[in-house]
Amino acid sequence: MDLFNEEEPFIKGRHIVTIFHNEDNLYSVVRVRVEETNTAHDEKEAVVTGHFPKMQEEDTYIFYGQFKEHPRFGEQFHTTHFKKDLPQTKQGIIHYLSSDLFQGIGLKTAEKIVETLGEQAISKIMENDAVLQEVPKLSAEKAKHIYDVLIEHQGLERVMVHLNDWGFGPQLSMKIYQLYQDATLEILQKNPYQLVYEVDGVGFGRADDLGRHLGLSGRHPDRIKAGCLYCLQQASLQEGHVFVEASTLLSKVKELLEKHQAENIDYTDISAQLLELDEKGKIIGKDQRIYMPSLYFSEKGLVTNIQRILSQTEYENQFPESEFLLALGDLEERLGVYYASSQKEAIQTALMSPMMILTGGPGTGKTTVIKGIVELYAELHGISLDPDQYSKEEPFPVVLAAPTGRAAKRMSESTGLPAMTIHRLLGWNGQESMEEDEDRLVEGRLLIIDEMSMVDTWLAHQLLQALPDTMQVILVGDQDQLPSVGPGQVLQDLLDSKVVPTVQLTDIYRQEEGSSIIELAHQMKQGRIPQNIRTQQPDRSFIPCRANQMEEVVGKIVKNALSKGYTTKDIQVLAPMYRGPAGIDRLNQVLQELMNPNPDGTRKELNFGEVTYRIGDKILQLVNQPESHVFNGDMGEVISIFHAKENTEKQDMLLVSYDGVEVTYTRQDLNQITHAFCCSIHKSQGSEFPIVILPVVKSYYRMLRRNLLYTAITRSKRFLILCGEEEAFRFGVERTDDLQRLTTLRSNLEETLNHPNAVHEAPGNQIILSEETLLLIDPMIGMNGITPYDFLEANHNQE
Repeated sequence: MDLFNEEEPFIKGRHIVTIFHNEDNLYSVVRVRVEETNTAHDEKEAVVTGHFPKMQEEDTYIFYGQFKEHPRFGEQFHTTHFKKDLPQTKQGIIHYLSSDLFQGIGLKTAEKIVETLGEQAISKIMENDAVLQEVPKLSAEKAKHIYDVLIEHQGLERVMVHLNDWGFGPQLSMKIYQLYQDATLEILQKNPYQLVYEVDGVGFGRADDLGRHLGLSGRHPDRIKAGCLYCLQQASLQEGHVFVEASTLLSKVKELLEKHQAENIDYTDISAQLLELDEKGKIIGKDQRIYMPSLYFSEKGLVTNIQRILSQTEYENQFPESEFLLALGDLEERLGVYYASSQKEAIQTALMSPMMILTGGPGTGKTTVIKGIVELYAELHGISLDPDQYSKEEPFPVVLAAPTGRAAKRMSESTGLPAMTIHRLLGWNGQESMEEDEDRLVEGRLLIIDEMSMVDTWLAHQLLQALPDTMQVILVGDQDQLPSVGPGQVLQDLLDSKVVPTVQLTDIYRQEEGSSIIELAHQMKQGRIPQNIRTQQPDRSFIPCRANQMEEVVGKIVKNALSKGYTTKDIQVLAPMYRGPAGIDRLNQVLQELMNPNPDGTRKELNFGEVTYRIGDKILQLVNQPESHVFNGDMGEVISIFHAKENTEKQDMLLVSYDGVEVTYTRQDLNQITHAFCCSIHKSQGSEFPIVILPVVKSYYRMLRRNLLYTAITRSKRFLILCGEEEAFRFGVERTDDLQRLTTLRSNLEETLNHPNAVHEAPGNQIILSEETLLLIDPMIGMNGITPYDFLEANHNQE
């Protein structure tokens, strides 16, 4: 009987040697002796690559996939799925079950099993181990041993075959298997929609395809629950919302479910599943809002900890004003600076308050004020700012931190004191759970956090809950920049709530140095740009061009800068979008050939998809990797490339240095990085560059907003080159952020701290939502904004 699908390329081969095997993701390279194939391969042996367990010597496998030519290692068979070649005859099965693999199972026992279960004995046992109870005189202990051995040696192959049939590639299949192990098929056949919120890389559409394949109807409760959680997660992770209005969520879920399966879904069905998710703690419904629990409790925790810190009163009158002014005068004389009235106010407020916010645009002196606060704090408290004078048991009193390594480095350079990322301050190394972090306290007496606009709700909560009552806190940021990549808008909400003492610096000091970039930034904050935007300035210029001319124009600018002695690190191209002729991806290709070429092909390269990496390339980290002390947005440089044949690991590797922190990437890790000759404006937050080149064209319209462009131009320290279409630039500056984030931090702060700005909504008539009352509620959405969650009992008020 033909065991193979003649239409699908396969190799049936006996394992000879494993060339490489990664225990973490099971990626393997093996050499096999070819016994049968339907491909054109006519060699006796073949190299096979794919994700499979460590193979037993002399075992025979059937690999499905196709031959590809590797540029260095020649022809390889890339496997999409595989299975072990099991015996197909009764005698073969008896020999297999009585082999050394099954300790304690002799020839007679194996014969009884085959006589009872037939030629399909192995598949029957793996499908349901209860069939072994039919075998005469087979003990439960031996039956369990047989099943366990079969699952151990056949389970992964079986799972991979099924997942391949269900449309999952080998890498994603392996990720699923590593999560669910031998229970994979059982779990997914029961509820394939778990994949949506438990496995990165599986969207609702993929899970829904599997659900439909397994016969789950459009109204199946698990399907609706997954749709609800998926829409809620997307709103948080993609749009930055802390909550979603119930009416909006119901509409989005209905649209999603009906889009993937053409079947009408009633709002009552969705409401019922939302209620069940709420009861199980998977979501939190409060008033008309639906939250992810982690975000709901992060906001609550933020309010609690801000209240705790602000309740400290011993700082208000700890120094008489005369003593403060005398010390400030001495500091001005020593540093050779003169603080303006708003700067003096900021320094005094910081020293006399348990928590303060310092905000202001570029050139307003935030860095000068921070240095003044630190110096005067040390003077008035009689402490040293020399880190060498403190032992490991005695923490340094002044703690400086920022969301990114680059922002922390700038703090350190401006103050002369050590600074670190918030993640490192909290001791996160990628291994601890949130529960294990709860009791960790940050040591020190004064904490200053810079670039606070980049801090999202989750991180802000983790930071503030780790602070002791005795620590003074200063939050520094520019409220006109982009909000955090993660959910929330913590700095903006804190400012709007007015519960934390705040000093806003408005006077522009760098303008005296003739900075037209600073002037432009402050005009943009007012929604204006100068009429002479195209007029050449000493530090700013505008080059008109269209999208299809962008790579040529940017190339000429970069060539000119390089010819004047500027380096790759000095020059940063920023763009809002990845795709298109003026997109980040295309510009990176052009810029690599200008900034780090390899014209004669003699330099080491490593190809990954359509990207080629070279030593000296500028690299951007795309995900947090706390165990290696690198985080999303960090920039580094490729310093070494190792090909598989050159190292004991037998695989390609890339070594990247992030300001001295060296991180090694294997081929499987290269999706965590990208080129950074051009990067997104979002990823540039917290950084400054001597030269910023900013393309702005009409094809960016969907992304163009004032805070985006403002963030981009304020990254420039010396020169700003705008290139593109003036109309597009003006459009972006005039367009405020219409994608307002939904949060409740401001209202919760005002209500909790009894601020006079607090808006208290009048309570309406409520009923408890239950199975009985659910049917009494009109399920139609859009009728006066009423949703089932209007009637949900506020059962989360007791915290």
